[in-house]
Amino acid sequence: MNYLIITLQAILQGITEFLPVSSSGHLSVFGHFVGAGEENLLVIVILHLGTLMAVFIAFREVIFGMFKEFFLTIRDIFTGNFKWNGMNDNRKMLFMTIIATLLLVPPYVFIKDFFTSLEGDGDIIFEGCAFIFTSILLFLSDACVKGFKTGKDMKVTDAVTVGLFQCVALFPGVSRSGSTITAGLLCGFSRQTAVTFSFILGIPAILGGGLLELRNAFQSGLEVNYLELLLGFIVAAVVGFFAIKLVKLLVKKEKFKIFGIYTAILGVLCIVWGVLENLNLGIILF
Repeated sequence: MNYLIITLQAILQGITEFLPVSSSGHLSVFGHFVGAGEENLLVIVILHLGTLMAVFIAFREVIFGMFKEFFLTIRDIFTGNFKWNGMNDNRKMLFMTIIATLLLVPPYVFIKDFFTSLEGDGDIIFEGCAFIFTSILLFLSDACVKGFKTGKDMKVTDAVTVGLFQCVALFPGVSRSGSTITAGLLCGFSRQTAVTFSFILGIPAILGGGLLELRNAFQSGLEVNYLELLLGFIVAAVVGFFAIKLVKLLVKKEKFKIFGIYTAILGVLCIVWGVLENLNLGIILF
């Protein structure tokens, strides 16, 4: 791993984590061509934590409101003042985030190795198919009728729907943001609420998974270049912050079809290249 490669990976992660094109798919394809080794797992974890920092900065007001409501909820429960109906936006979003995140636990715990094997199988055909699936979701999101639900209007069924879509995004090449934003729009969320809930929902998923992988990476005894990791973290955070602003704008203007076209083309190219490689006809680029 060198500074150029990790910078390119950080830029790629920062852009693709929030744009609906799948960061895991892009990093998997990137690693396929540059021949990233075992240390790439640690780098990917750090880059994900960098983009997580971007979420905290971009949605700091909502996150602070949810953090405050967490303690107020505990107070209301113990004083007998807790009511499910009539929650404000931040409290309802807190509960919906918990419900949607819990759905992610079983597949992550029991079949995580399966998802990991897809990223490291040396074949990009699956990623190509997943990119095409993402493309279909993005075209569907632009076709959704405009909804008006805000945080306080969310229902448990909405959280379950978005949570299940997030589970599908465990497959490399399926966009987490694209899947969850599309699910939110299908549930009737306003476009702003769909984006906000999608990125807030990513916090426990990215943080929990990242910390577990970080522990595993350090326990494996890999040599660590902390300066490289710091560079990647900062670049991913800065690029991710501006990518979030771009997503907010594009969702509002119903321009996700642009990324639908991109992921469809990328998916076809990955499938074709994967087939050629399996036939030993691929051109060696790196």
